Amino acid sequence: MAGQRDGRTTGRNGGAAGRWDGPRRVSLFRPADERGAVTADHHDRIPPETRASIRRAADAVADGDLVVYPTETVYGLGADALDPDAVGRVFDLKGRERDDPLSLGVDGIARAQRYTRPGERALAFMRAFLPGPVTVVVEREPTVPDALTGGRDRVGVRVPDHPVALALLRETGPLTATSANVSGHGSVRRVADLDGRIREGVAAVVDDGETDGVESTVVDPESGTVHRRGAMASAIEAWLSDPPV
Repeated sequence: MAGQRDGRTTGRNGGAAGRWDGPRRVSLFRPADERGAVTADHHDRIPPETRASIRRAADAVADGDLVVYPTETVYGLGADALDPDAVGRVFDLKGRERDDPLSLGVDGIARAQRYTRPGERALAFMRAFLPGPVTVVVEREPTVPDALTGGRDRVGVRVPDHPVALALLRETGPLTATSANVSGHGSVRRVADLDGRIREGVAAVVDDGETDGVESTVVDPESGTVHRRGAMASAIEAWLSDPPV
């Protein structure tokens, strides 16, 4: 469980969560040909205290605990997405019904393909929009537990366009990708706005300042269905209306 030290959230082992000393993120929502996994240059832009916070969060995930981490949309609540028990704790902390699926956060398309089976059209869509503020619904591999998907055969895949989130995902492997809020409450753009229940229920918080606050667009490229309009919705709908494959 998280603790407090000098007014800051700490991890299970007593380390302080990452602090924010001003905007440090690389630009978001980049053109498709500029997107990709975390590069050495991007990693160098992450300040040392934030890198230390990422390591503490990764250790917490390895212990089966929950963490809060930033994305380009809102703050997320993360746990090992392949561990049914850890996934269950996410549902419990959020007060979310178990049949309301969570998404799978990964650090790139190649990693996503290890856990999902995107068709040709879905893969083309992923290459056009990921990393980015989009949740792509595709068929899952058996390694993705029923606990994450509510027993469904498909799962939402999230590759955030945020260097801190991607660095964490490279350390941990797949994480749950869901907003760090109690179900029925608004999403959180700042760590200071975390609900007390969430703050007390996580082992580490990675703070990277205020996020953009626009939810991801949820889309099934194979059927052309937009399940939720959010960031980049118009561009996504334009792609769906005239897909290249």
